Amino acid sequence: MSTRQAAMRRTRGTAVLAVSILLIVGLIAWIAIARGGASGKDFEGTGNGEEQVVEIPEGSNLSALGPELEKRGIVASDGAFQTAAANNPNADSIQPGFYRLEGEMSAESAVDALLDPQHRITPVQVYGGATLMDINILGGQTRYGILSMIQQVSCGDTPKPGCVTVDQLNDVAANADPAELGVPEWARETVAGRAGDGKRLEGLIAPGEYIIDPHADAKAILTDLITRSAKQYEDTDIVGRAKAVGLTPYELLTAASLVEREAPAGEFDKVARVILNRLKAPMRLEFDSTVNYGLPSVEVATTDADRARVTPWNTYAMDGLPQTPIASPSMEAIEAMEHPADGNWLFFVTVDKDGTTVFNDTFEGHLNDTQRAVDNGVLDSKR
Repeated sequence: MSTRQAAMRRTRGTAVLAVSILLIVGLIAWIAIARGGASGKDFEGTGNGEEQVVEIPEGSNLSALGPELEKRGIVASDGAFQTAAANNPNADSIQPGFYRLEGEMSAESAVDALLDPQHRITPVQVYGGATLMDINILGGQTRYGILSMIQQVSCGDTPKPGCVTVDQLNDVAANADPAELGVPEWARETVAGRAGDGKRLEGLIAPGEYIIDPHADAKAILTDLITRSAKQYEDTDIVGRAKAVGLTPYELLTAASLVEREAPAGEFDKVARVILNRLKAPMRLEFDSTVNYGLPSVEVATTDADRARVTPWNTYAMDGLPQTPIASPSMEAIEAMEHPADGNWLFFVTVDKDGTTVFNDTFEGHLNDTQRAVDNGVLDSKR
């Protein structure tokens, strides 16, 4: 090969390399444009004061969130947002959920806001034994119900136009079509028969943590919670297990709510057996929790007058189970009713403030243990 030929080959090689570099640079620029502009396109500051709620769904990530933030004008570009996320070592810890952001935030401040617990909308935490409505405990304390928890998520401390209130939720609970709310088929007839009473949905929202859209309406929120709960209950084979213990699925749910409110930890299956034994006898259940459910204020002990009141729930004044559950039963309570302990017990009472509970199959033994409870101050009444 001559010197001239070698020079020409080098020239052609240099030209190819230059074209390749230009193509790569062009490709990078095209990708940046396709992702919403150059990464330098960014707003300044922490926002314009106009609140916007965004969601990171379960299984999603910040890469999927960026285009939505750009489209809604929360950040100037997806590119800037992805760069800010990549530069923040804590970005991987951002959790699924709903967040309150603002329009026209710098990408860095948007990522910071997603990491700030104050910007994350707190999930609704339904605990075992929770009720739909608030409960006033004698002495002034209030135990907030599920509807109040939902209002807190939607409205914050002060209800404002457009947020979901307890009154709106109660109206939907009382009057909406049970099927449209996601009520399981085995509960629909009973729920429909109590139209006009929001408590007809008691027990149909299972304990758990629920991420809800604070901008959804009352019907959408309740439907979401009830639908998810119905799946939890049906995953325990509630239909088959109820049949095995001689109850309907709705009756089993109701009985489980009594277990939840009456039984101390570790004794759920024994209390479940007492319920089944009394129903079979037949004997009235005579549970104070069912008396309290219909009272404007509650305490552990109940009075003779309270126990004589006829309500849809008071098992001192009626045979069988309450007409609805009296609380949200935990999976532990559901499974206790599905798999009760073996025993002949008909009575039980907590005899001290440590929670010691004694079971009996004779009334005489039960009376003795009840006196122990009185002597230990467990059954003192403040009424």
